[in-house]
Formats: sequence, structure tokens, C-alpha cells
Amino acid sequence: MATLTIKNISDRVVKRLKDRAVQHHRSLNYEVIACLEAAAQATPVDPDALLARVRSLRQKPANFRLTDRTLARLKTAGRP
Repeated sequence: MATLTIKNISDRVVKRLKDRAVQHHRSLNYEVIACLEAAAQATPVDPDALLARVRSLRQKPANFRLTDRTLARLKTAGRP
């Protein structure tokens, strides 16, 4: 296994890492390793595809008008 030295980390970041380590019942070292592993395995984001997906979700259906009556019906839908 390799050894990695990280320099010039702010006290704020160290505090947050220590808090996370406590939450996950790990040492600070193992918490840093877990964070690095998660970051190294993260899938890259395609910003154009993400923007296209968001735009498609934001499109309003044709002939849809949100009224107080519609909103009240939607709030109670599926409730006894």
C-alpha cells in the first residue's frame, strides 16, 4: 500500500473530516480513505445531458393550468 501526505489542509476541513469520521465510526485516516475512494469512483457528469434532462422535466404539459381547485385535489389525492 502506498502512503500519501496531504499538506495545507484548513482547520475547517480537518474538523469536518473528524466529525464525519465520528459519524461513521472510523478513524480520521479511514474516513479520508473512504472519501478519496468515493471521489475516485464517481462517474463523470455530462453537463449537456444533465441540462437536457432538467429542461425536459421543467416543460409544462399542454393545456395545464394550476388552479386552487386543482391544487387542492392534487394535495388530497390518494389520501383516505
